[in-house]
Amino acid sequence: MKQENTPKKGGVLKTPPKTTDRNQDSSACVSVGGQAVMEGVMMMGPEKIALAVRRPDGKIELRLKPRKYLSKKYPILGWPIIRGVVNFVTQLYVGMKTLTESAEISTGETEEPSEFEKKLAKALHIKAESLTMGLAVVLALAMAIGLFFLLPTAIESLFKRFIPSRTVTNLLGGLLRMALFLVYVWLVSRLKEIHRVFMYHGAEHKSIFCFENGKPLTVANAQAFTTYHPRCGTSFIVIVFVISILVFTLLGSDSTNVFARMGSRLLLLPLTAGVSYEILKWLGRAEDTPVVRALKWPGLMVQHITTAQPTDDMVEVALVSLKAALGMPNPIPKQYDPDYAKADEAAQPAGPEQPADGDNA
Repeated sequence: MKQENTPKKGGVLKTPPKTTDRNQDSSACVSVGGQAVMEGVMMMGPEKIALAVRRPDGKIELRLKPRKYLSKKYPILGWPIIRGVVNFVTQLYVGMKTLTESAEISTGETEEPSEFEKKLAKALHIKAESLTMGLAVVLALAMAIGLFFLLPTAIESLFKRFIPSRTVTNLLGGLLRMALFLVYVWLVSRLKEIHRVFMYHGAEHKSIFCFENGKPLTVANAQAFTTYHPRCGTSFIVIVFVISILVFTLLGSDSTNVFARMGSRLLLLPLTAGVSYEILKWLGRAEDTPVVRALKWPGLMVQHITTAQPTDDMVEVALVSLKAALGMPNPIPKQYDPDYAKADEAAQPAGPEQPADGDNA
């Protein structure tokens, strides 16, 4: 998942859509971010969230919804550090939801909530779909925290019995977290379906690069760019792992008690995510110096696993999503637009009128 970003240069529409208050000037840059999904791409523009998915019949289905900012209703959620945590959880929820939608569109099959989920949703006075998505997000977070933080922390407590140095112990724990993450991502990338998602991930990055550089949004222009983007969610995760070493070393428990170490790590995770988000944003707007390039390098290297070279038809889908998120007119090419095909069919003249029964030909 690519983090939301304001382009440093370029990326200005000739006729900009109405965006947020700070982007009313026609020369202002608009923010854009995205995520690869099943057979498609989701893009988040200033005011819209667009989901474009290639259907089994080859057409491109596009779904649009307004983008809501919690920080407008609760300004404190837009403060530095806090906004990183809010952004991560929000994008995780939106990402899980769009993944489910994309799977339904790409396969033509809809998954209905179970009877238990329907009854529980009714008791909680919420929609069954919202409950299902909420449970999925909680489960995904629990699995990620358990695998990449709690398990390494438990192993850390074993290291602590033989290694007195607080710094060395936390460094080993950080390296273990990174190793587990790399192995996990590499293993899932071997799956055919996930590899195609990683190809769409590459298409998403190419499309956003094309926009940020002010190029016309065409397949040929987008394909000229790399699939490795410095503000990708992959880079965010790498930064989280690196920052966790520093934060846990300075503020975390140094006890050999595994539960004390786990508890302190859990409490410090929001701070770690918030600081990592601010670093990611700073790297996105910082001047291209050797130091900045060195800081970006680890995340870009991991993207060799999480992105792949897309086909032209994948880039077509990514560009449809990007154009729609930016409010550009007619984002779907006519040959891929199911609504256009229906309208064209309806506009065809009827055949010659047939004589009624009993009439002479």
